[in-house]
Amino acid sequence: MNAPRFTNRRAAFWAGIRDAVGAPVLVLFAGMVGFGAMGRTHGFDAWMTGLTSLLMFALPGQVVMLEMLISGSSFLAIAFAVSLTSARFVTMVVTLFPQLHRRDRNRGLYLWVHLLAMTAWSMSMREFPHMAAKHRLSYFIGLGLPCWLIAMPGTVLGYFVAGWVPDAVTLALVFINPLFFLLTFTDVKPWANRIAIGLGCVLGPLFYVWDADSSLLVTGLVAGTIGYVADRRWLRPAPVEVQP
Repeated sequence: MNAPRFTNRRAAFWAGIRDAVGAPVLVLFAGMVGFGAMGRTHGFDAWMTGLTSLLMFALPGQVVMLEMLISGSSFLAIAFAVSLTSARFVTMVVTLFPQLHRRDRNRGLYLWVHLLAMTAWSMSMREFPHMAAKHRLSYFIGLGLPCWLIAMPGTVLGYFVAGWVPDAVTLALVFINPLFFLLTFTDVKPWANRIAIGLGCVLGPLFYVWDADSSLLVTGLVAGTIGYVADRRWLRPAPVEVQP
């Protein structure tokens, strides 16, 4: 039997911080710098741009909100579009939080769920199987807290250095975070994930040409379904029960 990875919750918390302070924090910081530069380019003030990162902490939703405010969309339309963009958090919550210890599944999760992001989710999904359930929430908090804390400073920094950075570099910084998430998730063992990622890279541009507005949703649905079916039917079929 393998020895437990952590001896207590404090050790799990600090391990999460150590895992976060490195590539995850730097990648998220770069994405927020790009978003801050976008905010200044489009005429928003530093407070408004920075607070979106602190309060929303969802870069795709922030970009959608920014673009729709620029186009003069109604607040109802903006709220609906941002909510639709953030629908991915539903699947993140229902796949990650049930893995926590029963004692930790309480009202306190309404607070800690704000730390949930693509990076924290993908790394937690990868690391949770290697630790006891009672240590998982502490590890998740340690992982997500540094990422959230640097979001607003990164955005404000990007806002004030916007004039020094070319537009192409600004856009590239925004997409660093999803790319890091993609590369992190390829390390998860089930082949369904790898198949879905590969098909998404191929089908995404095709669906975008077909219909740009629904391309992301359709690509995820089609690639994910094919990956799941292929994995369950051919690569990892369910065991056949032997009758006594």
